[in-house]
Amino acid sequence: MQEESIITLSDKAAKRVSNLIEAEGVKYRLRIYITGGGCSGFTYGFTFDDKQNEDDFIVHHNSADVDLIVDPISLQYLIGATVDYEEGLMGNRFVVNNPAASNVCGCGSSFSI
Repeated sequence: MQEESIITLSDKAAKRVSNLIEAEGVKYRLRIYITGGGCSGFTYGFTFDDKQNEDDFIVHHNSADVDLIVDPISLQYLIGATVDYEEGLMGNRFVVNNPAASNVCGCGSSFSI
């Protein structure tokens, strides 16, 4: 499944993924997933993955030539979201700007719907 308007990978996040993949020398994809837990109910998770499941949703970022992968269960919580990358006092990290989140914890890594 692939429709880029459902979830977006920002240019900054795509460039960071591209840089990390280049440093490793392996064609990984950034996978975002949702787990239960965290101070607000759900937690965002990120990992690099060299595998793709048949029912995964894929967002391809053309200018950086990288992919974002989302499993179908996590996708329902990420519709309309943008995955970005920020550097700041909390460290360097991927962040999710999620319009479906009604409550977000202070660190931004957990949310509720």
